[in-house]
Amino acid sequence: MRLGGAVSILKRLAYLAVVLWGVSLIAFGLFALAPGDPAEIILRDRQEAPSRESVAELRRELGLDDAVPLRYARWLGKTLKGDLGRSWQTGEPVAGELLARLGATLELALAAFGFVVICSTALGVVGAVYQGRAPDRLARAWSILSLSLPNFWLGLLLIMLLALHWGLLPLMGRGGLNHLIMPVLTLGLSIAAMQGRVLRASLLEVLGQDYVRFAHAKGLSRWAVLKRHVLKNALPPVVTMWGISLGHLLGGAVIVESIFSWPGLGKLAVDAILARDIPLVQGAVLFMALVFVLATQLADLAHQWLDPRLARGQGNQGNGRRD
Repeated sequence: MRLGGAVSILKRLAYLAVVLWGVSLIAFGLFALAPGDPAEIILRDRQEAPSRESVAELRRELGLDDAVPLRYARWLGKTLKGDLGRSWQTGEPVAGELLARLGATLELALAAFGFVVICSTALGVVGAVYQGRAPDRLARAWSILSLSLPNFWLGLLLIMLLALHWGLLPLMGRGGLNHLIMPVLTLGLSIAAMQGRVLRASLLEVLGQDYVRFAHAKGLSRWAVLKRHVLKNALPPVVTMWGISLGHLLGGAVIVESIFSWPGLGKLAVDAILARDIPLVQGAVLFMALVFVLATQLADLAHQWLDPRLARGQGNQGNGRRD
């Protein structure tokens, strides 16, 4: 088991390294091949005339005259040392810019994640317990409606109704709890609807097992059986999906943060893209990828904890044994 555990950790670290390397290649390559001269764009943002001499001087200063492989190797070497470079807009370290926005993204992501867990669990349990009856049909209709609404459209609709028309909530920005309601609803409704349907299917599968019927035969109530025997065995696939959604939320909900002017990583990435601030965009993309992969790996570990058969299977593979 020890050897199997070590092999599993090495596999996860190798997977993380390969994914981040691939993301770094894509992030660097896309901006290296993108049309337009970043030096000219930066000079225009500074309200300076982009003459040929000033553009050439800035390109030399930023290292843009070097070949793309050399620039990538230099950037990757600095990144491995923890240096993501400096923003071309502000001149501040990219790592500092990312950390400054991380708190806002954490606040929004954790609030949306809590909403997703509570809402998806409620939808799944109601749908499974009242299968085919009115509560199940209402939950199904709500899930279909939520999945059919694009995030950007739902966000604009909530702004129009709750902020502009009725004046119940602040329009945008970060502040108290009332600033979180519209972004959380925009982020969480479709995710909760999808995962609620997955949990319902998993619960129905477990409810048909013999040990569940035996628990009912012993005289346990429906909710006692659900709490003691069913939920734990039905949760593993949903926990994996929760982990993926948490990684997505922590990585920065780009569209939603932009709609509500939420000062998080997603909004930072969009602003950097529009300004062609390449070091900041590359750092943001790499950081989002790291957060997403770590969250999915933690979800996989939680899945194994809930279903020890997976961990035993990996351990046996690592030791070269077969069950």
